[in-house]
Amino acid sequence: MFTGIIESFGTIKAIESNGEGKILHIGCDLDLTESKIGDSIAVNGACLTAVSLGKFDFKVDMAPETVARTTFKRMGPGTRVNIERALRLSDRIDGHLVSGHIDGTGTISSVTRNANALIMSVAVDEGLAADMIEKGSVAIDGISLTINQFSQAGSKAWFQVSVIPHTADVTTIGLKKVGDKVNIETDMLGKYVRKILTGRGFKNDADSQKKSDISMALLAKNGFL
Repeated sequence: MFTGIIESFGTIKAIESNGEGKILHIGCDLDLTESKIGDSIAVNGACLTAVSLGKFDFKVDMAPETVARTTFKRMGPGTRVNIERALRLSDRIDGHLVSGHIDGTGTISSVTRNANALIMSVAVDEGLAADMIEKGSVAIDGISLTINQFSQAGSKAWFQVSVIPHTADVTTIGLKKVGDKVNIETDMLGKYVRKILTGRGFKNDADSQKKSDISMALLAKNGFL
């Protein structure tokens, strides 16, 4: 579990192919002395397991599923990435709860400035859009951000975030330009709520096709909305 508050820049030093998977060798500015093999480290928002550790570098295995769902399939040595170690239960959650399980990718469609803020719009498909709302949380390349605006017309959707100078300076989002692909993780709580409201159960659940008794009207009646 992570918070979306990036701890360090990292740089991909080397990439090894492992069938359809990959092994990444990443250098970073973060002192990893207290980390150990088997620890979870989020790289651009993807939760990966450290299989080798130095003081300022580490290696991670990446399964084919992770490669397919993320921007890593397009990356090469020298690419800058965001690094966050796993959350301690005693830590403050300054961002939002981030699982490190990437839902898909988006494409940056515009980058503008408004006073001190970097305004960024990201185009996403309807599958990702289903779990987004204005003022909801989203992780872009592992960075916890708030959706300022959201719009959808059919299968086309986009959302907008406002990035403060500090976040732009200490993460890779300040390096992004129009056309760049980014990893997207939608709000995990929103996904569960949508599943309950739409009556969708787990695939192997015999009752998964039954309509849920929970509705927006019921939630409003009981003071949840």
